[in-house]
Amino acid sequence: MITETGKVVALKGDRVWVQTIRTSACQSCAARSGCGQKVLAAASGGRANQILVTNSINAGVGDEVTIGIDEQALLGASLLVYALPLILMVVASVLGHHLSGGHDGAAMLSAVAGLVLGFFTGRKLQSAGGSDYEPRLVRVNRVASENCL
Repeated sequence: MITETGKVVALKGDRVWVQTIRTSACQSCAARSGCGQKVLAAASGGRANQILVTNSINAGVGDEVTIGIDEQALLGASLLVYALPLILMVVASVLGHHLSGGHDGAAMLSAVAGLVLGFFTGRKLQSAGGSDYEPRLVRVNRVASENCL
């Protein structure tokens, strides 16, 4: 499971908004100079990200929580988002080129149609997967009340 620590900033029904800071991993990673994530964090000023997560462990505002997502779910989502559209684009391009008698314009139009079809198919498959692709709360570290003496 891939995990990240964050802070609950708001409640919304049975879900919570969790805020994470993107630069937290950049301090401990060995690939600091060659990492694209560090470049993105520097460009965005290390802004916080907020994500809506089901509150399965009764976290409250101000609690430090750990959220996680299964590696297999992340791999599956990556395949749906990246690989499926590209594969359909290539297949549609080859079919368009072959069926049109070798015209490049038909191959290009077919490639665009295959790419769009891949995006819509991936979205439908992701929706059918439901909560498999959503991060979830793993544990909560309650913050002590500031008013206690």
